[in-house]
Amino acid sequence: MLPRELIKRIRKLEIATRKVVSTVLSGQYHSVFKGRGMAFSEVRQYHPGDEVRTIDWNVTARMNDAYVKVFTEERELTVVLLVDVSASGLFGSKERSKAEIAAEVAAQIAFSAIANNDRVGLILFSDRVEKAVPPRKGRSHVLRLITDILTTTPVGQGTSLDAGLTYLSHVAKRKTVTFLISDFLVKDFEKPLRIVARKHDLVPVVVIDPFEEKFPALGIVDVEDPETGERFTVDTSDPRIRGRYSRFMAARREERNRLFKKLQLDSVELKADGDYAMALQKFFRLRARRMAA
Repeated sequence: MLPRELIKRIRKLEIATRKVVSTVLSGQYHSVFKGRGMAFSEVRQYHPGDEVRTIDWNVTARMNDAYVKVFTEERELTVVLLVDVSASGLFGSKERSKAEIAAEVAAQIAFSAIANNDRVGLILFSDRVEKAVPPRKGRSHVLRLITDILTTTPVGQGTSLDAGLTYLSHVAKRKTVTFLISDFLVKDFEKPLRIVARKHDLVPVVVIDPFEEKFPALGIVDVEDPETGERFTVDTSDPRIRGRYSRFMAARREERNRLFKKLQLDSVELKADGDYAMALQKFFRLRARRMAA
């Protein structure tokens, strides 16, 4: 039995998310993700201008008139939410931690998917795979996924994109649309990203807290790395230290974006002090524009 406060939290998240899906993301999701291919629908009489290669010669012979095959896009997709639940996600300088933002965005994507009759699965990972839920359809399934994201206590503290991506490669036999939701505060993940991107439609979703881009002047503070437990003292009033930190994080961001571009991955950045739904809508719009070009 779930605690009453958790049930209220899940219900509140569902209401907010479904409103966003219906008012902001409506139609955007459907337009940018292609189905598995074209499926046969019916035959009809030939009309001038129809593609000759679509003529059904067997039916044409029986009916003594030209008939063509009609195909429709096979829309049903498998969507996988690959969510980073490492300890760094617990950090948050604003109202929500990065983990809470990840849960909210995962919910928006999941409800968008089931609104289009797609299946949704979940893989939670830290420095190992913490939990995996096979893809299914329906509201109750999505609520289960949200519950898992909010309640899973990871065994691992660190981050290994390789662990989550490798697991996906092993279990997903058919092409999926995979949203990789993480703060990407790790190194050397090009190889697993490239391997998964060859088979799947991979969308990196980068969750960023503003303190991770520009550290404020707070005086002398004790800092602890939540993943390694390493502790150190920093004089944040020193502009040289803040400058070096900002330049380091900017360089890491540029390197990450260059990698996404190199692998031809459409990515989206979500900032803790920004509007996540509008960021997703902008991503969908830009992706649709690129696909139409």
